[in-house]
Formats: sequence, structure tokens, C-alpha cells
Amino acid sequence: MNPICSQLPGKANYRSLVPDCVNEKPGPASIIGGQSLNTGLNSVVVRAPARLHLGFLDLNGELGRNFGSMGLAISEFCTRIRVSKATTPHVSGPDSERARRYIERLEVLLSLDGAHRVEIAEAIPDHAGLGSGTQLALALAAAIRKLHHMPLDVGGDAFRLGRGRRSGVGIGLFNSGGVVVDGGCKDPSRAAPIVSRIPFPDKWRIVLVLDRKRTGVHGEEERSVFARLPPFAAADAAHICRLVLMQALPALVEADLTSFAAAIKDMQTILGAYFARLQGGFFASREVAAAMEVLESEGAVGIGQSSWGPTAFAFARSGNEARRLIDVARNDPRCRAVDIHACKGINRGAEIEADAVVTVPNP
Repeated sequence: MNPICSQLPGKANYRSLVPDCVNEKPGPASIIGGQSLNTGLNSVVVRAPARLHLGFLDLNGELGRNFGSMGLAISEFCTRIRVSKATTPHVSGPDSERARRYIERLEVLLSLDGAHRVEIAEAIPDHAGLGSGTQLALALAAAIRKLHHMPLDVGGDAFRLGRGRRSGVGIGLFNSGGVVVDGGCKDPSRAAPIVSRIPFPDKWRIVLVLDRKRTGVHGEEERSVFARLPPFAAADAAHICRLVLMQALPALVEADLTSFAAAIKDMQTILGAYFARLQGGFFASREVAAAMEVLESEGAVGIGQSSWGPTAFAFARSGNEARRLIDVARNDPRCRAVDIHACKGINRGAEIEADAVVTVPNP
């Protein structure tokens, strides 16, 4: 069934300059043979892809907007949940404690009666720079709203659940996938607007390097780190914005990997130097740094770290090239402590599917 792409309702807290597109699969028709049906939902399944945070645009903020971000939805990891109504609350699966807090908050915010059963079949690795918290929160909110026949409010729910305070790319990618750019935060009561969304070329591949023994900066530690950072140079912010607008985005449209990767690497070099003092170097993990050195020496391009890491990424022109790079890295002793994967970009938003039960009333 083809995805249905439409303007999402409830836009008071989320504005975008591009259309929203969530893959929402409709339930059965409510009329058969001219007879009204009683349609209820047994459960709702939501699948949300992981994302890479490719970098901040403006950490200077003198123009009145802070941060601004560029991000990419990826195929390798996802959060997949099933939510149903229940007589007593129950949450199972990975990241269940955080999911329980989100569900309890949603029940209060949306004035819902009754309890819910949440089954987490898959979860994005947490605190790895892959957007696990935002995607879990948005998946749960979308499932709850669908289950109770309420309109989606992706940006609004993100803020209500404490997500999207700095970067809006997780919200934008939940909506549409692809590569998105947000325009930075101006109004503290709403998410940053998504100002660009471009499909990621189908033939390109992303090489991911993960250090499972480490976690990235998050929570209260992240807030403390941002408070200790020195002022960001306006000239560096201007250069990054120029790289994104005049090199990375046009290169995506033209499928020019060389130019795209050069822009990402240049942006990551500036940001890596800025954060190095607080994360111990260009990369948060020494093991990841060693693996990225191997990959770059073999021709991987667009080297960088996603958010606070420790996950790092590089780009390859094709699946065959990605496999070659991974084979070389896995046979190198410097890469034994990390996990290396190849994946694609995802050019669609989260998938929302309802399991409906339909009953025909007695004549």
C-alpha cells in the first residue's frame, strides 16, 4: 500500500517550510454495503528510523536563532513499538523505563482514561548519537494519538515530552525522512522550523562505527557542557551555513558525493575542534577515532561524529564500496573494539499502522 502523505494537523507548536509526510496506513472503511460499522483499534504499531546528526549550523546565535541542525534518517537501526489499551499499565522491552515515563506523561497531558500496554520490539541504541530518545517519545505519542483517534501533533508532543530543545532534525526526520535542515530555535515554546528536506541518493551508503562500551553526553551532563562552552565564532557559523546552503544541499540534489562529503567533513572539522576540549578529542571514543582513521585512509569520505557520539559515520558511493571499506576495517586490529555497519538513507518518515477490529451491528 502506498504511503499517504498529508499536512499534519495540530501545527500550533511546529512550523515547517516543507510538507510533512508520515507513512500512516489507514484502517478499514467504516461503511460496507451502505451499513455503518463499529470500528475500534486493538493496537497501533509505529516504526521510527534512527538518525544521524550531521552538525550544528550556528552555535553563535547573534542573529536571534540558536543551533540550527542538519540530519539524516538511516536504515540500520529503528524503534518499533506496539501500543494497546489495557486494564493495568505494562511496558516491556528495551528502554522500557524511559518509555514508561513518556506514557505516563502522555496520559496526563492528553487527559486519557485507562491504562496502556507498550511492547518495545526494537529500540535504537540509547545515548549513542542516533536519536533514540526523540524517536521513542514521538513513536509513543503517535501511537497513543492514533489509538484514541486524536490528530497527530508531532512537534507539539516532542516539546511536551522534553525533546527538540536544541535540534529539530529528529522531529523533521520522524515526519519525512531524507536529509533535513532546521532553522534554529528562536521561540522557546516551539520546535525549530524545518527549512529544507531533500532525499538521500539511493545508491549512496553510510558506514557507521559504534563503540558499544561508551555512551555520549546526555541529560543533565549535556546541559552542563553547553553552559561551559566558550562563545562560538561568528565567522565559523557563517562558514558552516555557507557549506550547507551552497555545497552540501546542492550536492545532494545533483548526487555529487565528492562535494557533499567535502562539505560535511569541513563542517565536522570545525565543530569537532570546538567540542574537543569537552569530549576528549575530535571523536568521543578513541576506539572509534582509530577506526575512522582506517576507513578514511581507504577512501571513506565525509567523516564525522553524530551528535555527542560515540557513533561516527562516513559515506561511500555504493553498496560494494561500503562492503569493501568494512571488510578492510574488520581485518585491521585497530578496529577490533568497535562495531561497523553499512546502511542506506531512509527517504520516508515513521510508519504508523493500526490493527483494527470491525464489527457489523445487528440489523
